[in-house]
Amino acid sequence: MTPLRVAVLGAGSWGTALAAQAARNGHATTLWGRDAAQMADMQASRENTRYLPGITLPDALSFSADLAAVVDAAEHILVVVPSHAFPGVLRDLAPHRSANVGVAWATKGFELGSGRFLHEVATEVLGRDCAQAIVTGPSFAKEVAQGLPTAVTVHSSDGGFALLVAEVLHGPTFRAYTGSDMLGAELGGAMKNVLAVATGIADGMQLGLNARAGLITRGLNEMMRLNDALGGRVETLMGLAGLGDLVLTCTGDLSRNRRLGLALGRGQSIQDAVAAIGQVVESIQTADEVMRLAQRHGLDLPISGLVQQVLHGDITPQEGLRKLLSREQKPEYPPGWFA
Repeated sequence: MTPLRVAVLGAGSWGTALAAQAARNGHATTLWGRDAAQMADMQASRENTRYLPGITLPDALSFSADLAAVVDAAEHILVVVPSHAFPGVLRDLAPHRSANVGVAWATKGFELGSGRFLHEVATEVLGRDCAQAIVTGPSFAKEVAQGLPTAVTVHSSDGGFALLVAEVLHGPTFRAYTGSDMLGAELGGAMKNVLAVATGIADGMQLGLNARAGLITRGLNEMMRLNDALGGRVETLMGLAGLGDLVLTCTGDLSRNRRLGLALGRGQSIQDAVAAIGQVVESIQTADEVMRLAQRHGLDLPISGLVQQVLHGDITPQEGLRKLLSREQKPEYPPGWFA
């Protein structure tokens, strides 16, 4: 494809990794971050010493703390900030975005407080005429930055825009598929963080591999039932945006949410665990939003609900385990589920 001027907004580990990927693909890529000193250091050292230490970034990648200038010049915009910062960054970029430039994001989660999906927030802030896409799937930033093999999926209601976003990122070691179910893709990317806490707790308590596999599978069941109630497609959650991301986040120790669960299972406090991780842990807010949606649709999501209670300090991990194991016997799937 013709090289584009790409703006990646958010200089954490994932934003840096995706910016490096776009730059490696020949696009004139600028990574934006709020901290001018950090961006100047990255420009000089070619390294994100805070989030991706030891990984050399491409010479073609530029860095800036001037949001207006970066967005003004962009032919393609990719937002990669934590979910709590997502609405504010959209509002800040909106006045500087050219009318024909769509906005993609690799942010996972819900709008804090309202439980709205991020595509709903984007529509409100940017308008219905702005093309939107979500980049999601099983992908640790460190491995992408190192150029290790990765597969993601790009979902958009605009097929042409999904293809554009995928082509910007697709490369020899980075496969980018496309789809059209933004709701399902966003739900999978958000909810897997909650379920990763559950498997982390089980592993921290040394409950064994059987327990881990059971939690992943029953967690996928909870994800699928909520997805069905919301109108998402089942195939989305059986692919990279759902099952793929769930397995990686529940089993890979690079996952912040799994590491939080591990710490809790070993008896650490939430405060100490989050401080040790040193980055935003999305599951703490996401658990509340998942359960808000479940209650709205009359769904019983036992694993997600118990994770929420543990994260709020209402019960201990041990009490949560006892509650989960004491539930009555039932069919694996509701009658007629796959009819």
